[in-house]
Amino acid sequence: MTAIHFDEDTCYEALLSRDARFDGQFIAAITSTGIYCRASCPAPVRPKRKNVRVFATAAAAQAAGFRSCKRCRPDASPGSPEWDRRADLVGQAMRLIESGAIDRLGVAGLASQLAVSERHLHRSLVEAVGASPIELARTQRTNLARILLETSQLTMTDVAFAAGFSSIRQFNDTVKATFDRTPSEIRKAAPEKDASTVGTELTVKLAVREPYDAAWMLRFHNDHAIPGVVSKPADAEAETLFRRSLRLPSGPAVVSVATTPDLHATLSLSHLADVSAALAKVRSMFDLDADPVRIGTTLDADLGIRTLRSTAPGIRVPGAPDPFESIVGAIIGQQISIAGARTILGRLVEACATDELPDAMTASDSPTRLFPTPSQLLDTDITNIGLTTRRQNTLLAVAEAIVQGRLDLSDQSPREETKQHLLAVPGIGPWTVDVVSMRGLRDPDVLLRGDLIANRAFTQLGINLDDTGHLAPWRSYVTTAAWAYERFASSTQTGPNS
Repeated sequence: MTAIHFDEDTCYEALLSRDARFDGQFIAAITSTGIYCRASCPAPVRPKRKNVRVFATAAAAQAAGFRSCKRCRPDASPGSPEWDRRADLVGQAMRLIESGAIDRLGVAGLASQLAVSERHLHRSLVEAVGASPIELARTQRTNLARILLETSQLTMTDVAFAAGFSSIRQFNDTVKATFDRTPSEIRKAAPEKDASTVGTELTVKLAVREPYDAAWMLRFHNDHAIPGVVSKPADAEAETLFRRSLRLPSGPAVVSVATTPDLHATLSLSHLADVSAALAKVRSMFDLDADPVRIGTTLDADLGIRTLRSTAPGIRVPGAPDPFESIVGAIIGQQISIAGARTILGRLVEACATDELPDAMTASDSPTRLFPTPSQLLDTDITNIGLTTRRQNTLLAVAEAIVQGRLDLSDQSPREETKQHLLAVPGIGPWTVDVVSMRGLRDPDVLLRGDLIANRAFTQLGINLDDTGHLAPWRSYVTTAAWAYERFASSTQTGPNS
């Protein structure tokens, strides 16, 4: 299957060696037992090669009649790195399915959003990952249900509908068929939950492939905290806690990501139906599904890049929760300090008639507002927030283009087409487009030329920016490694001006 970038023999060797780096990148199904496993399954007996079938997704393994291993929990693996990289129909569809699009729109709605027929969407997914849209959505629901059963105090009924099941019977039957346990049995076997976690708040452990520098990622997001939208923690917590508001399909939410005792997210939702969408945004913002082995194999062949990355191993690409937010931040952040950009962004949020969070979500240390929409920005007088007239006009031009449909920032719009439309807006140049592509559109292959911080690192290490074609398609990771190199090399707290 094209979604697996290893041959089956390599997958089998990874299974034999229990290599956790391959978790989530393929599913090994054992014909002699009828179960499917992740690469690092700790089962003491290794299967024979003839008894192992390799699938691109858990949904494909389930469709072939296999059930999930109770020992290694393949549903708790990091996601496939393919869907962050691929900008084709399959990549777009997989990202939307992971965010719960089929539960909200149905297969017909998803196909319409992607501008293809249901038949073509079905055929494309089956050919690429071995499972239909319905089968992929069913696996997504089942895995989410298990997470909710193990981590929340939600009733069984709330778990079923929050995970996207249409009935309690469907929920019970699917969970039993997948995990060979009833929902009640899964809940009883789970660790004791925090009694203070009530209502629509739940905490979920975030799976990630190592190495991963969570401290750098949290500090980056906190350094760019937008007043009112993101809670800026005390400096002592800047590398262990991040909290912000999110605009989700059914309503607002607050998400907290923390590193103690392990990397986890606490979600406070206005609607339980948004669990999938919230987790998809968190995983994208923190780049949790990247494959450091595959990226390293490409980048570390270059001595200068290898030196750059070795200074700060585990660096990923920090994403934005919404492309429009990344555009506004990039326009405002042009040629000014991070602190200055944060101040102006805070004034913008305050000036806009943006949505305030419900009282139940706000505490003394919580965000209070959502980031404004393009329509809200157009309805706001931004002449007194500290921007030049040219940048005011650029912001309004972008918002107007989005509202009028001339600029499509949705996931189904081709990245290159979106970049060209952005460049056509007066006041937006290549640097701004590259920042938006890397952080808002999640393009993994952006070498941020013209960035002051990154260029200092490139110069110090003698890296030739005109000879980087062999680093594709992972040049975004070169950029963020350069940002991190600047921080670690100089021991300062300045970050990239983006």
